Amino acid sequence: METRPEVDSLGVRQVPKTAYYGIQTLRAMENFPVSGLKAPVGFIRAYIYVKKAAAIANRRVRWLDQNIGEAIVKACDEILDGRFLDQFVVDVFQAGAGTSFNMNVNEVLANRALEIMGKDKGDYTSVSPNDHVNMAQSTNDTFPTALHIAALLELQRLLRELDKLAEAFDILTGTYADVMKSGRTHLQDALPLSVGQVFGAYAVAIKNARDQIKDRSKRLEELALGATAVGTGANSHPRFKKIALAELSKMTGLSLRATENPFEALQSRSGVAAVSSALKEMALELTRIANDLRLLSSGPTTGLAEIKLPPVQPGSSIMPGKINPVMAECMNMIAFQVIGNDLALSLAVQAGQLELNVMTPVMMHNILQSIQLLVNYIPVFVDKCVKGITVDKKSCTSYVEKNPSLAVFLSPHIGYLEASKIAKQALKEGRSVKEVAIEKNIFKPEEAKEVFSPDFMLGKVRRRKREKKN
Repeated sequence: METRPEVDSLGVRQVPKTAYYGIQTLRAMENFPVSGLKAPVGFIRAYIYVKKAAAIANRRVRWLDQNIGEAIVKACDEILDGRFLDQFVVDVFQAGAGTSFNMNVNEVLANRALEIMGKDKGDYTSVSPNDHVNMAQSTNDTFPTALHIAALLELQRLLRELDKLAEAFDILTGTYADVMKSGRTHLQDALPLSVGQVFGAYAVAIKNARDQIKDRSKRLEELALGATAVGTGANSHPRFKKIALAELSKMTGLSLRATENPFEALQSRSGVAAVSSALKEMALELTRIANDLRLLSSGPTTGLAEIKLPPVQPGSSIMPGKINPVMAECMNMIAFQVIGNDLALSLAVQAGQLELNVMTPVMMHNILQSIQLLVNYIPVFVDKCVKGITVDKKSCTSYVEKNPSLAVFLSPHIGYLEASKIAKQALKEGRSVKEVAIEKNIFKPEEAKEVFSPDFMLGKVRRRKREKKN
């Protein structure tokens, strides 16, 4: 393999001649062969936005040579078009603060800019990764800035998918608004409700969690860029921050602003923690709903079997004809991962010390992975599971009719204790509460028909007068 010599503060190393990364990236590859996981494309793009905005700002204030600045901007545009993505090779578990990745970006841009200017890769006297590409910047302010931008852009996609998931449940709400089912509390029979009301509750839960994500994500619009190493803005032009942030807002379409306190912005990652926590809360709702779908579809002969999930693949390698709720099971596993990611991120957030939290790389990996898992799977879950849910009306009706909890509607007429006796008798004899109530002359058949009608049991009509019969 042909190589080229490069020099850093630790000495000389041979870098692959065709590589756009340089010596500091090479050292990071050797030092951190950890997971094999690389930064996601969304984060790479966000970092390139930062470098492009910085080059434009530094060129505008005349700190950066116009030709060098133009070459760096062109190199940024090429990467934003999808080129050279294989050159970002640093493991997500790396040096604290993300210095390794920042230098990976700086070196790729410097070497591509050198080529654009007709020079050899590695000629850092002409275009330097540190002096030119990284001008007026530090890893300490660029890495969290790129993290915020990447998360905001990916969250826009997630919010759209969550809207579609809520809409799918809303459609089921209307479709099955008049289908009665037995309620269950403590996994025991409880008062009836409609299948539509169950699905409607899922839709609202998703919307509530979505709103929390949307609200908390606004904190990420505040950026640390311009704070440089510790918050003082050392080695940056007084106008750099304002120009760079304006360019970033224009490039990304986001409403970005400078942090009110740059020192806090480098020390604290509470905004990232808030968004990760909102993702965790969403995951808790999603796994709860997935569990419900699995329970409600259990069977087909020995479970609840009130709903049917679309059959998407054979469920067993040994039991012919078996179909499993695999889409809901996958949602469970994704939710568990999101919850675990939030725990790791929370530990990283509290690990900040003095003027900097150096654990940002693992935060980047965890929060972007959580968003990506949800963005990737929710549309599949909607199409292959939720949209295809059907209800077994016969099974639901059978459970309602046998439900001893319907004795609650006798309480206003004969009292709680007497109603309990009816419930026990109905359960013991395998009969309905309605049938026993008519037999004991608590209700005439016409009255029983009214009391045990779906509209009455669901509270859609005014309750009967609470009069106890002697």
